[in-house]
Amino acid sequence: MFQIIEYIKFLLKSTNQHGVHSPFIYDLVTKCFYDSNQYDAYSKITSYRASLLKNNQSIEITDLGSGSRVFNSNKRSIKAIVKTSGSTKKRSRILFRLAQYFRFKQSLELGTSLGVATHALALGHSENNITSLEGCPNLSEFTIQHLKQHSIKNVSIVTGDISNTISNLKSDVFDFIFFDANHNKEATLSYFNSLVNKAHNDSVFIFDDIHWSKGMRSAWNIIKEHPKVTVTIDTFFWGFVFFRKEQAKENFTIRL
Repeated sequence: MFQIIEYIKFLLKSTNQHGVHSPFIYDLVTKCFYDSNQYDAYSKITSYRASLLKNNQSIEITDLGSGSRVFNSNKRSIKAIVKTSGSTKKRSRILFRLAQYFRFKQSLELGTSLGVATHALALGHSENNITSLEGCPNLSEFTIQHLKQHSIKNVSIVTGDISNTISNLKSDVFDFIFFDANHNKEATLSYFNSLVNKAHNDSVFIFDDIHWSKGMRSAWNIIKEHPKVTVTIDTFFWGFVFFRKEQAKENFTIRL
């Protein structure tokens, strides 16, 4: 019920490119978010997800996050995991277009899972060196092999409690960070505060499930007010954060 009410509020407030006066955001919306080109990579994105949906293998999940609202057991099949928690085809395509549009070279993902989002980001720009952090050893082992089978060579998966592995990151700066791990207020804010100093002027942060709970909504509102954050975009399922000093501080609500 909370998410339904949140979505109604979002629909009443949201707009498309016609309600955007910032040239930077307008170009992002029209040339990336709403890009209707049918890229060759889309077939690879579809193939990757389809191969997971056909996989009946079961693995034991080490859940270090907020837990699942769907599963009662930690033993889950690959196809069940991708149906309930993997990035959708639409969102995977958006991630591909984002990597292509911004030409990220150093990316960080918090929460690899089965690598659906990771795969899309890797396809978006071949020079995009992606570090992906995953807390579950079994998921990590499976996804490393699955990405190799799909000829992905620009991804490095780091296994361990993300709260600890963040502190051991080799890169001092990232062009892109995708926060898709522990979906609760405390963890989200902890990750953000640990990584905000690794952002540069043109970095892009995305937070998944910003309307998942009251706690996540609260975390999102706190992040928007951070002094280093200048521009944000609420797309309901994702929250985009930018650090562009040349931009006036503004929060957008945009339908995807």
